[in-house]
Amino acid sequence: MDRQTFQAADLYGDIETSPKQRLKDYVPGLIVALLATLAAGYLSDHYGAPLTLMALLVGLALNFLSGDRRLNAGLSFAARDLLRLAVVLIGVRITLGDISDLGWATFGAVLAILALTFVSGIAIARALGFSTAFGALGGGAVAICGGSAAMALAATLGERRVTQADVTMVLVGISAVGAAAMALYPPLAAGLGFSDQAAGFLMGAAIHDVAQAVGAGTAVSAEAGEVATIVKLSRVAMLAPVLLIVAALFREGGAKAKMVGVPLFLIGFFVVAAVNSTGLIPPQVGAVASQLSAWLMAMAIAAAAIRSPMRDLLASGPRPLLVITGASLVSLAASLLAAKLLFD
Repeated sequence: MDRQTFQAADLYGDIETSPKQRLKDYVPGLIVALLATLAAGYLSDHYGAPLTLMALLVGLALNFLSGDRRLNAGLSFAARDLLRLAVVLIGVRITLGDISDLGWATFGAVLAILALTFVSGIAIARALGFSTAFGALGGGAVAICGGSAAMALAATLGERRVTQADVTMVLVGISAVGAAAMALYPPLAAGLGFSDQAAGFLMGAAIHDVAQAVGAGTAVSAEAGEVATIVKLSRVAMLAPVLLIVAALFREGGAKAKMVGVPLFLIGFFVVAAVNSTGLIPPQVGAVASQLSAWLMAMAIAAAAIRSPMRDLLASGPRPLLVITGASLVSLAASLLAAKLLFD
């Protein structure tokens, strides 16, 4: 596998130092990633599918371009550096007030579900013969915010721990399970006789993608949509802390190893979220930043899909999807129990 492929997901630069690139070296790959994202945006707008899912599918359709070395620098930059910026800008979706509005009991339940889902992903992966790192990737993606979390976790874990094929498989699984959840969970809540608040909690706590969680909640009622939004964003707020925990757990050299420094993009996430909590960011600016974050994340996903080694992906078969499905079922069961206890 070539040097750029390794570097694409190496957040800390612990694999090898990046070769010096001229500005023009980045242009071809960035243009391809941008065009793929624009195509994904068009499909998303016209068919109502999540932008990240469309970016993944368009990127996979363009995977034949992965052999063109002229695209390596730009695609690597999109998959790694644009991803970092997208994570920073996710902070504009979060305020401390939104989280406090949940109440301590509800927020505690969200944290418990997140932790249980994350650990279950690791346990299922180990039971199926996969690495702990792959379990953390799949379980963390289900527990936090789907594709966005998968990309950020992949960057934190690095290419030596999870391959591009692993990341693509998780993205495929997250998209498939998330779409099924958006369709099935609202009638499930209705069949169980959940109140609007309980249904909103279920959607926000158990569905992976932000748009899918909010859409499923809104399909129940406006109040359920509001609750789903707050619960879901509280999960998104846990992205940075989970990344720090993963960075500590997967440090090199065992217990005596030096701790990895806190990456700047995580600091940026906390700073943006803190500033947003003060109300200093105008709503118009916050809306633009949130939209930019979504597009940058889509570019990162498209670039990663283009560069994915399809031979390895096809050789892995459907077994990796069991990690996503299993963790999703654990998340659903825990969310159902919490919704029943909190709002019944």
